[in-house]
Amino acid sequence: MNKGELVDKIAEKASVTKKDADLVLSTLLDVILDTVASGDKVTLVGFGTFEARDRQAREGRNPSTGEPIKIPATKVPAFSAGKSFKDKVVGKAE
Repeated sequence: MNKGELVDKIAEKASVTKKDADLVLSTLLDVILDTVASGDKVTLVGFGTFEARDRQAREGRNPSTGEPIKIPATKVPAFSAGKSFKDKVVGKAE
C-alpha cells in the first residue's frame, strides 16, 4: 500500500475528504519525524514506538577490496511494534 492508497482508506473509514485525510496523515508523519529527530520518542499505545537509537562505532570491511574500514557512530531511526500490532499480524483474536 502506498501513501495515496492509505489516504483513500483513511478518507473512507473516517468519512472525510481525501484532502483532509492527506493533510492529517502528512502532519502526523511530520510530527513523528521532527520529534524523533530531536531525540524524543513517539509512543502510540498498542501500535508501537518510534525512536532514535545510537549505533556504536565499529569496524567493517570494504566489500570490493576486503580492507578493514572504520564505521563511525551514528543515530538511526527505529520502530518497535506494540503488542496489539504484533497480535494482529500473527492473527490472534482480540
